[in-house]
Amino acid sequence: MLKKISKIPFKGTAEQEQKLKAVIAECADDKSLLMHVMQEAQEIYGYLPYEVQVMIAEGMNVPLEKVYGVSTFYAQFALSPKGEYNISVCLGTACYVKGSQEVLNKLTETLGIGEGECTADGKFSLEACRCIGACGLAPVMTVNDEVYGKLNAKDVPDILKKYGI
Repeated sequence: MLKKISKIPFKGTAEQEQKLKAVIAECADDKSLLMHVMQEAQEIYGYLPYEVQVMIAEGMNVPLEKVYGVSTFYAQFALSPKGEYNISVCLGTACYVKGSQEVLNKLTETLGIGEGECTADGKFSLEACRCIGACGLAPVMTVNDEVYGKLNAKDVPDILKKYGI
């Protein structure tokens, strides 16, 4: 049995559901279009919550486990919503060696969410990535498109203050 990943209640609208059902109806006869339907669903909802995966599985007449398997295999799919401020901490080799895990731990502690989660108010989401491409600034994190480098865990509270915490 698959379970819900996000702590945030699903808030899909009737309009979103109608759009998704239209996409599914166009593709339901061709199971090879499953990934296309999932991409469209993510475009509509911003992520692929459990409820949307169920709609896709039922509409495409494929097992829910297959939809879940595709959504967890490909990095392009998100199972939880992104916050207004999406924080990404680089855990690539240069960043990791210089302490990025401690930065991630401090963010987790401060925000009360884990990697791949979003705060209940939808303001912050947190993820880890493998390389931002700013190794000379290691350790690095981003908040949306803003890059913060040469960090340590003590820098986290001041950075978050800029975003309302």
